[in-house]
Amino acid sequence: MDPGRLVTLGDSFTEGVGDPHLHHPNGLRGWADRMARQLGRADPRWEYANLALRSKRIDQVVTEQLPAALSLRPTVATFFAGGNDLLAVRADVDAVLARYDEVVGALRASGATVVVFTAFDPRTGPLLEPLLRRVRVFNHGVRELSDEHDVLLVDHARLREYDDPRLWAPDRLHMNRWGHKRMAASVLRTLGLDHTLRLRTLDDPPSRTPLRQVVREEAAFVRGEVLPLLRRRATGRFEGDLAAPKWPEPVRPAEGLKRLARTRGRTGAAVG
Repeated sequence: MDPGRLVTLGDSFTEGVGDPHLHHPNGLRGWADRMARQLGRADPRWEYANLALRSKRIDQVVTEQLPAALSLRPTVATFFAGGNDLLAVRADVDAVLARYDEVVGALRASGATVVVFTAFDPRTGPLLEPLLRRVRVFNHGVRELSDEHDVLLVDHARLREYDDPRLWAPDRLHMNRWGHKRMAASVLRTLGLDHTLRLRTLDDPPSRTPLRQVVREEAAFVRGEVLPLLRRRATGRFEGDLAAPKWPEPVRPAEGLKRLARTRGRTGAAVG
């Protein structure tokens, strides 16, 4: 693939939540930054912009990010959104897919090579089954749209190595550092590109956790993750409303993303 401009848009999945890094904008690294760095190492002419923001629903991505993404004239564009819509009490999956179709069609019409994603489908108990039914319907729709628009698909739901809890952040909604690394490798592989990322070995199964510790961890998870999430949704206040995109203007990853973030800080631009 000839060097060009990578533009990513979407929500926390692409912003990099779960993969904290003090020296990256918004305090996050994530798979897209990791992928961009790999592209820059392969060819310094690659450019990169990341417009994704946590907590954004698909309507917000369409209105706030899609016009900016198209104006940047990407040669490669990645898109995933809809997860926050599926978490709502009442979710219209057909409406979400219609908006998804709108974004993919516009990116494809721009001439970019487009990469889309399904949502991960965790193997879990009956408590989350209503949500998982939505996820499966949504994923089926994304697969159909990827075929209709002839775009590349990273089928996260079928990457079953993500059943391993060692790839997930404490909130269990976002990938951790190792999960983001694997996602960067998956996207590069889907594009037919090599990488030098060192991936965590998962050959050995995770150790069994004693029951008492499981109970303590579940209680801490509810207090620290579930209740704050419910409060944010009840009040309509979301972290993404107070944040700016990590890389709203194209940068050259070959120059080093940490160094570029420091330069932005010195020039007074919002880093997060």
